[in-house]
Amino acid sequence: MLISPAYAQDAAGGGLALITQLAPLILIFAVFYFLLIRPQQKKQKEHREMLKQLKRGDRVLTAGGIFAKVTTVKEGVDEVEVEIAPNVRVSVLRQTIGDVLKPVGANDAGTKT
Repeated sequence: MLISPAYAQDAAGGGLALITQLAPLILIFAVFYFLLIRPQQKKQKEHREMLKQLKRGDRVLTAGGIFAKVTTVKEGVDEVEVEIAPNVRVSVLRQTIGDVLKPVGANDAGTKT
């Protein structure tokens, strides 16, 4: 007599209740995976590939906002020597290179895409 009808009904539908409780959690995880985790992993993979293909003469932008030209790429070491001004060379970590800048041709400067 002291047990409410709601508690009595919960004991009978155990399997269905478990599915209805887990379904929103699974849906939230799927949304997070496809909107946040997967694109971030793809971006990290592209950045790693860009750093592997780094070569002498590339113009780069460091994470500190410095434009530089790659002078020496050391294999097996995480250091790259870059020139930030004429006759001013510094060693930076590969991971601090944010982007490789593509040269803009004379004909490409005025076109819109």
